[in-house]
Amino acid sequence: MQQIDLNIALSAIPDGLRAPLLSEFEEGLTEYRCGDWEIVGIKAGKFCEIAYSICRGHAIGEFDKIPSKPPSMFHDCQKLEQYNKTRGRSLCIQVPRVLIGLYELRNNRAIGHVSGDINPNHMDAEFYLRGMKWIMAEFVRFFSKLHEEQSRKLVEAVTARTFQVVWQNGDVRRILTPTHTASEKVLILCYGENKPLTVAQIANWIDYKNVSRFRNNVLKPLHKLAFLHFDEKEAIVQILPPGQRRVEELGLMEQIEVG
Repeated sequence: MQQIDLNIALSAIPDGLRAPLLSEFEEGLTEYRCGDWEIVGIKAGKFCEIAYSICRGHAIGEFDKIPSKPPSMFHDCQKLEQYNKTRGRSLCIQVPRVLIGLYELRNNRAIGHVSGDINPNHMDAEFYLRGMKWIMAEFVRFFSKLHEEQSRKLVEAVTARTFQVVWQNGDVRRILTPTHTASEKVLILCYGENKPLTVAQIANWIDYKNVSRFRNNVLKPLHKLAFLHFDEKEAIVQILPPGQRRVEELGLMEQIEVG
């Protein structure tokens, strides 16, 4: 996602609200690409609280310095409707009503629910993602001072369809971008999991048959670059901050996002 352009387009929103909004939005996209549906829901809940603070600030004509959780998302969003005649329907009625739906599902669906025949987390994550994208695009449409064509392209970029990069099924992971190098796949997996992984796990997930060669040709060079920490004795690998930055700089979690 075009963070710099979004920062410029939403510059009318105070930094104390804009920065956390963009952070939760981007993190939600990343967790979706990693296939972590439960975390997408958590990010959506925080995003809704920040978005409400922005809508409220616009409605009353004064933004808070930092976002705050409304006592009741349902009733507090409804209260904003009284301002629509002077402050417009978009941020007083339309966005708040979408927030109510997102927040209701996030708080009362029970993220991580395991009973029943169908796990709802994936389909709920689809709803969270599309809802967050629509709200973000609406904020761009409403607040942007960019040239009309720039704003239009940014709205299209925000609402572009997002695909998974990492597929999960139980303890199995698969990279859905097979053109990546083995080193890039390792970084993607370590970035997505964000916890120590065994060498055997990673080699299996990227279908690297020769584990000895995998250690020497892939893991040791990444360790030398400080992209990850490779504990040879324990056969454990964990991504380091430079490795996280490398993933983000190369856009490894974004390469199959299309319009």
